Amino acid sequence: MTTEPQDAQAALDAIETHEPALVVLDLMLPELDGRAVIRAVRKDDEAAHTPILVLSARSSTIDRIAGLEDGADDYLPKPFDPRELVSRIRAVLRRSAGPDAAEEATTYRFAGWRLDRTSHSLFDNSDNQVEIGGAEFRLLEVLLSRPGQVLSRAELMEKLRGREHDPFDRSIDVRVSHLRRLLGDDARSPLIVKTVYGEGYTIGVPVEAG
Repeated sequence: MTTEPQDAQAALDAIETHEPALVVLDLMLPELDGRAVIRAVRKDDEAAHTPILVLSARSSTIDRIAGLEDGADDYLPKPFDPRELVSRIRAVLRRSAGPDAAEEATTYRFAGWRLDRTSHSLFDNSDNQVEIGGAEFRLLEVLLSRPGQVLSRAELMEKLRGREHDPFDRSIDVRVSHLRRLLGDDARSPLIVKTVYGEGYTIGVPVEAG
């Protein structure tokens, strides 16, 4: 069920009544500032863990930091690309659901390969360690931790941002290309790291997490 309250008090009432899976909140609301809504939700024992994504024309760094410090889970300034909004909503919902068994696994086995998260190593089907760059390892780790899910470039950048020494911005496609070469995945018809056109990337083989 989707509700669209038009002011802050109506928003608070709707959150209390409907217990939504996600709140998309504009900061500029009648009567009460959206930041006050966030703080009120976070103080409510029953609604405290409700995911909140701020969608606002207030786009300065200070506004974003303030919104996140008040308790927002994400902050997207206007104007925005609807596809990015959808990707961020999916990411917030996944985070709020908590890690599943695949995300908590220490090893992944796939297509004859084994990725060991503890030793930060990749092994082939003869159990020989294969040299892999840090960025490619983290990209593969993220994809394997979400088998069957299509991850957009924006989602992959979000997962990898801040953990990479070099700027990661436009290099997702390049990293995927490097990863495919390393895994012997045919670039013209990849089976392991598959491209879902217009959406992103996914693992195309069964993954055994342990």
